[in-house]
Amino acid sequence: MRYPNGGGLDAAERARREKVRLAAAEMTGAGASDREIARRFRVSRMSVNRWRRALAAGGREALASKGAGGAKCKLTKAQVAGLEEVPDAGPAACGYTDQCWTLARVAEQVWRRFGVEKARAWTAVFQLPAYAPELNPVEPVWPDLKRSLANLVKHDISQLTVLVKTRLRRMQYQPGLLEGFLAKPRLDLPPLQ
Repeated sequence: MRYPNGGGLDAAERARREKVRLAAAEMTGAGASDREIARRFRVSRMSVNRWRRALAAGGREALASKGAGGAKCKLTKAQVAGLEEVPDAGPAACGYTDQCWTLARVAEQVWRRFGVEKARAWTAVFQLPAYAPELNPVEPVWPDLKRSLANLVKHDISQLTVLVKTRLRRMQYQPGLLEGFLAKPRLDLPPLQ
């Protein structure tokens, strides 16, 4: 799971961030600018501005932590632990003919095992080999980047870093190139918007 516990924040981290917001509210009351508050707490001015608006609209209560985000899990911890073993056994162990886990199949297993429904069928989970660079869309980026850096001399690592970032940024604005990187592994992905 990529973001467990409500976006990756545990209760201690949510409490720490709430303290930052409340301390920023104190500075706001003392007349500090968004820029000063942002610099003091190492956050963006946009965050400070959002906190200032929330404070004006709802007081200090509006800055309180609202807990973990997202829908509450309908499975118990024991059920989740049991479900985590299902993909490891492989789709064939569950009666599927191919080696592809989709969220719809996972949802079907949740329904069969625990009688719980409601899953997003638009997400797919693919079981890939442990090391499969030919299936990784990032792999062709590096040879392309290296070709663009050929015959260039840089005097130190900071100059090289700037050049690499510039070349990667150029790639970002070439949708045809990026689509080629995605097409090479022959994964069925929607076109870039």
